[in-house]
Amino acid sequence: EVQLQASGGGLVQAGGSLRLSCAASGFSFDDYTIGWFRQAPGKEREGVSCISNDVGTKDYADSVKGRFTIFSDNAKNTVYLQMNSLKPEDMAVYYCAADLGDCYIGRHYDYWGQGTQVTVSS
Repeated sequence: EVQLQASGGGLVQAGGSLRLSCAASGFSFDDYTIGWFRQAPGKEREGVSCISNDVGTKDYADSVKGRFTIFSDNAKNTVYLQMNSLKPEDMAVYYCAADLGDCYIGRHYDYWGQGTQVTVSS
């Protein structure tokens, strides 16, 4: 059974940092692409970043480029999203997802984890 466990959310002041984790199990982690998404109240879910574990491709939404970094620890079956210089507009529930195939913002994923709340105070 595919399981994705997102964690690491919390309350941070604008300009601060958080690191989200997505712990995966139940599938061949090295072959999958992992994506991070977020959804703010009243807004559509948007892709934030992704990483292809088999070829190492990474992609970022324009809104987070230069501030967020995605990386993978294949030994721990975990993908991290390092979020720096956080802004109030980054506040949302963040989700991780997994699927085979390429990494690019906007792609579809079949497997989803639960969300973790990120709150940014101004």
